[in-house]
Amino acid sequence: MSNKFEYPLLEDVDELEKLNVWTREVYQDFLSCRQGEMSEKQFTDKYQSRKAIINLDMTKFTRSAIENGALNSLLRIFDVQKVCTPVFKEYGAVHIRAFADDLYVLFDDPRKALEASLEVHRRIGLFNSSGLSLDNPAECCIGIGYGDVFSIGPDRAMGDEMNRSSKLGEDTARGGETLITENTYQAVKDMSGCVFEKMESAELPFVYYAVRSL
Repeated sequence: MSNKFEYPLLEDVDELEKLNVWTREVYQDFLSCRQGEMSEKQFTDKYQSRKAIINLDMTKFTRSAIENGALNSLLRIFDVQKVCTPVFKEYGAVHIRAFADDLYVLFDDPRKALEASLEVHRRIGLFNSSGLSLDNPAECCIGIGYGDVFSIGPDRAMGDEMNRSSKLGEDTARGGETLITENTYQAVKDMSGCVFEKMESAELPFVYYAVRSL
């Protein structure tokens, strides 16, 4: 197979950094890997860490924008951020990033991640019934992963467990529901006050668990 490519490739690390995905250093290391100057082990040793990852999505974002207007949908996001961010900080989150109607949150301890998730659902329920919320308040859909990820990018976690938690939080969980990966389950399965239900879906290539508090 020919290795010729007639179109330009962007390999200027300063220009690549302007894409706001990875830092200049990460792009330089990617180039070094492609050129055989840096091994996979060297890259992994430099960037990999073990984290618990919460992916929180909000219900009915698109429908809310269509039916109630753009500002209303943004205020729903604002309300969820106001309620959830203090919870995550209280339970020891090491990184929190908001993007659109999602929150990506990292913890060193998967137990704290799960505890924070259950508390988020509780406080969102209280807020939504407090009279402070909008008439069409959001609920939270949460996926949690735990394992080795690359501490790069805006979320500081890229890899299989991030991918799984995103799939669970954004596409699978319903409002008020927490779903966790197999790795997460193995780390938290003996937690008291929780019930775990093994789940399988034809749409997902992996087993996961639904969690509810007693």
